[in-house]
Amino acid sequence: MVDMSSSEPDRLENFPVTFFAVMMGLLGLTLALAAAERAAGSTLPLSQAVLGAAVVVFLVLGFFYALKLRRHPEAVRSEWNHPVRVAFFPTISISLLLLGTALAPLYPGLAYAIWGVGAAAQAVLALSVIANWIGHRSFQAVHLSPAWFIPAVGNVIVPLAGVGFGAIELSWLFFSAGLMFWLVLLTLVMNRLIFHDPLPGRLMPTLVILIAPPAVAFVAWVRLTGDVDAFGRILLNAGYVFALVVLTQAPRFFRLPFALSWWALTFPVAALAVASFVFAHETGSQYHRIIGFALTTVLAFSVATLIVRTAQAIRAKQICRPE
Repeated sequence: MVDMSSSEPDRLENFPVTFFAVMMGLLGLTLALAAAERAAGSTLPLSQAVLGAAVVVFLVLGFFYALKLRRHPEAVRSEWNHPVRVAFFPTISISLLLLGTALAPLYPGLAYAIWGVGAAAQAVLALSVIANWIGHRSFQAVHLSPAWFIPAVGNVIVPLAGVGFGAIELSWLFFSAGLMFWLVLLTLVMNRLIFHDPLPGRLMPTLVILIAPPAVAFVAWVRLTGDVDAFGRILLNAGYVFALVVLTQAPRFFRLPFALSWWALTFPVAALAVASFVFAHETGSQYHRIIGFALTTVLAFSVATLIVRTAQAIRAKQICRPE
């Protein structure tokens, strides 16, 4: 996937942690396709095929980032101290959580082990990122972006499989933490978007992340409570509202050059698709079932397009370059 030949040692040094956003997109597509297959009564194992590809991609990305950590630990520290990239470190633990969730129906024992590692890593990374935010260094409004939601989103993913694994109280703990920090960060991010300079072009796609926290929180809430109540409806419809807000900015997206941050588009759409299918299943709403299929179609097209664009960027050596 990524050419890291010995003739170009600097490319490994610049291998970005943001690459793991690709995993969130692929695994999000896996879960959305699985939900669509259940809703349609389909026996086609398309979601399993995507899951297999996602596992291969995760192993490749994990290998290269581990190699970077071994050969260039100072570059990893630089990313950790970066005001934007630090929020992408939990994409690693989120990928493990999503992988465990996707594997649960197929290989429950393996899924539980992966989910457990992901939950532990999510706790460590989320607390470390928050400690970084409130530590002795100073952040400015320009450093804030919707990417800061990523650690919070990771927490509300834990109950998706955690409830099925019997980790009820642990799932409530992560859900509470994620919901609390989502509300805090939502206030800060909206203040930054409204009262400060517009997001840089490379970060514009992260606006779509606004959709993810309420959408994932809705699915987690239904898993935890076993019901679609008023609060659940508020979460789901908040996801739809943010989707409409993001659509108002769509014309600006199409004028931007490709960057890895474009993968931020995928997981939030997947989360909203899955949430729509869950609502349709619990309430019998055909409208939400149609929304789920529409979002999954958009997601599949987006992921296919981004795979092509990412491969083209790698071939043109536009990835893993110093910023």
